[in-house]
Amino acid sequence: MSARRKTRTLAVVSAAVAGLAAVLSGCVGAGTAGGSDALRVTGTDDACRSSTGSVDAGVRTVTFHNTGGQESEIYVLRPDGSAVGERENVGPGLTVQLTVELAPGAYTLRCRPGMVGKGHVAPLTVTGVAASASASRDPRVDAALAAYRSYVEEQAQRSLDGAKELAAAVTAGDLARARTAYPASRVGWERVEPVAESFGDLDPKIDLREADLESGRTWTGWHVLEKGIFQAGSTQGLAPVADRLVADLVDLRSRVRTVEITGTGMANGAVELLDEVSKSKITGEEEAFSHTDLVDVQANVAGARQVVELLRPVLGTKDAALLTELDTRFTALQKVLDGHRTGPADDAFVPYTQVTPDQRRALSASVDAVAEPISRLAGAVAA
Repeated sequence: MSARRKTRTLAVVSAAVAGLAAVLSGCVGAGTAGGSDALRVTGTDDACRSSTGSVDAGVRTVTFHNTGGQESEIYVLRPDGSAVGERENVGPGLTVQLTVELAPGAYTLRCRPGMVGKGHVAPLTVTGVAASASASRDPRVDAALAAYRSYVEEQAQRSLDGAKELAAAVTAGDLARARTAYPASRVGWERVEPVAESFGDLDPKIDLREADLESGRTWTGWHVLEKGIFQAGSTQGLAPVADRLVADLVDLRSRVRTVEITGTGMANGAVELLDEVSKSKITGEEEAFSHTDLVDVQANVAGARQVVELLRPVLGTKDAALLTELDTRFTALQKVLDGHRTGPADDAFVPYTQVTPDQRRALSASVDAVAEPISRLAGAVAA
């Protein structure tokens, strides 16, 4: 999620390809118009400075260097406010190489040093005709995009259905049923979280943690229910929150039907899912009251692996070695996760409080092992 996290930064993940951050290259306005396919950005605690304010449409690469004293994140927003992409937890002194596919148009770039507040915004103009719109577009990528869109819609519907079950349990005052419904309802969301998060107004309504709640903001969404159900041990007063969650997920389900998805966007989403695991799930801070973190981890991993599976025909010819490496490392990661299962269901895992420090380190190492090769996925797709 896009709120601030007090977590470690993994160098391998920070070096990952996180597509849309690429566009952030224009956070502080000025620059020369141009057709370069490379963008250089320097981020400080006060601003983002880019090498250009205008780029040609198509696949673009950015080198982002954070010279500030705190972690930063960057977004590129469409005119409707939805995000083409984002990159979180870029640590001080780190440099990332990013790949993204941009259509012509006017974008708003947002940099958020410290990952709080509104940060700094500036326009980025993308000119020309996108390569992806040409007749030379790879039909295998088109097939992957169509299949992924269906997958995203299915997962959004899954979480909507789960939230309705959760709301029914809350309304009935059935605490045991609500505790069972809560983690199950989050699986779909966690599998496609980068797409869900691209709607910047919906993400904080649905998935904001209490630790990230800014002063003056009304706290809504899953984690309000989590706190009441698991910490307070009561459903009292939670029915309006549950109903609001259902309404927001109905909105999400409607929006994902038309959300723009590209091949590099799919690949970068897989990177973000693994980043989610390493930054907030491994630490146990995401599910602070229910301790159902492993359900989220499994869903993030499954979502990333689905992207690889759908892009398999493309990678098989463009970078077969990368595909083999990803298959091997995902298999090893899944084996570690399966060691914490209590059953075959997607939400059948031990509470994270039962995972020992050594086991957490083993899980973290397995995630790190996937993070580096998956950081090369967008570049391979765009090649």
